[in-house]
Amino acid sequence: QAQLVESGGGLVQPGGSLLLSCTANGFALRDYAIGWFRQAPGKEPEFVSCIRRSYGGAYYADSVKGRFTISRDDAQNMGYLRMDSLKVDDTAVYYCTTGDPDCSWYADQFGPWGQGTQVTVST
Repeated sequence: QAQLVESGGGLVQPGGSLLLSCTANGFALRDYAIGWFRQAPGKEPEFVSCIRRSYGGAYYADSVKGRFTISRDDAQNMGYLRMDSLKVDDTAVYYCTTGDPDCSWYADQFGPWGQGTQVTVST
């Protein structure tokens, strides 16, 4: 099994919503911050959001603030990213990862990513 598995992506119209899930296998997600990154074709990876350990504070990129909500359920060993009011520019592969021990704006301060889930926003 993969250590991290993303799911919940799909095709939605502008203004629609999706709930992405991140499942951790073989380790306790409660010991880590949970981060989300995304990458569109031809572009560099982009920070999206992060939630701290122990249900601490959450952080968002300016491009998604007010539209996306990050959460976690440590008892179920899962993280979530709720995406509302989706825009065409949100189209990307979305990845979850773990921060050790806490959140950062920089991808190199997180652990390995999962396989990703495709989000496509289009008419």
